[in-house]
Amino acid sequence: MKLITAIIRSYQLDQVRESLISAGITRITVSRVSGHGAQLREEVYRGKKVVPGLIPKMRVEIAVNDEFVDTAVDAIVEAAKSVSDIEGEIGDGKIFITQLEECIRIRTGERGNSAI
Repeated sequence: MKLITAIIRSYQLDQVRESLISAGITRITVSRVSGHGAQLREEVYRGKKVVPGLIPKMRVEIAVNDEFVDTAVDAIVEAAKSVSDIEGEIGDGKIFITQLEECIRIRTGERGNSAI
């Protein structure tokens, strides 16, 4: 079992969600987060240039069985990658895959792969 965590641009959430549903993955958790990576975006506020410290993003978390990892990652990359450049744009986001030690469905008490 794996936990896939994707940090994406806020406006790409619907595209990512639809892409995951098309790939057969329907259970996700979404949170609003803020952060920054390599991208710097200057704004003008009251005549002064300001570089905001944090940029709003969306965090998508998906618990999947091992055989669905590549499917989920491909669906996220396909939907979240910028179309303005073949290589993508700085700030498209990141995907983290971590080992999921245990999953327990509270309602039934199921554990492991069947709980996902």
